[in-house]
Amino acid sequence: MNQEATARQKGCETLVYELHGNLYLNITNRCSLRCTYCPKFNHTWTVQDYALRLSSEPDTGQILKQIERPESYKQIVFCGLGEPTTRLDTVLDISRALKKRGATVRLNTDGLANLVHGRDVTTALAECVDEVSVSMNAQNTELYTQHCRPKQAYSYEYMLEFVRKLRSRKKGVTLTAIDGLQGVDILQCQNMADAMGVNFRRRTLGLVG
Repeated sequence: MNQEATARQKGCETLVYELHGNLYLNITNRCSLRCTYCPKFNHTWTVQDYALRLSSEPDTGQILKQIERPESYKQIVFCGLGEPTTRLDTVLDISRALKKRGATVRLNTDGLANLVHGRDVTTALAECVDEVSVSMNAQNTELYTQHCRPKQAYSYEYMLEFVRKLRSRKKGVTLTAIDGLQGVDILQCQNMADAMGVNFRRRTLGLVG
């Protein structure tokens, strides 16, 4: 196994992992949602053979130390079994450092950072993240609540407003929805994305990326 190994670890914990030509950063297991389809709520912390459970959260230096050639990946993606923006400062610090080293950075998020932090963080994200993928997951509040089980009220509305604010600052915004969740209408989700002027990507239940 060389220095650009597919999984680099702190002890036996995976901090970064490779899929689809991208490098994924696993910085937290905390989340603002409790999605019914999330592996960790179904008694497994493994995604495509990578064990993503963390006993403690890695700091910026620990993550950057694992990435020797950031420009060699299509994208470096914040995505583990947790919501990266619960550690907003870490996301921003790592992103700025990677951008200086020639990386293309993507954030996979639930879009609830403004709600969680009590302020608009979209300007800061737009300045240092190339693309943002937001998990919409349903065409209405009822289905979103059923499948995503948010911890705070009005999460669906805050997620949509986060997308609108981010879109006003940045072009590389994508809404995603999972095909296979009961009641979710992928076409309606795509139509909502089109109406907001953002991209749309259909995801498949059980696949990460």
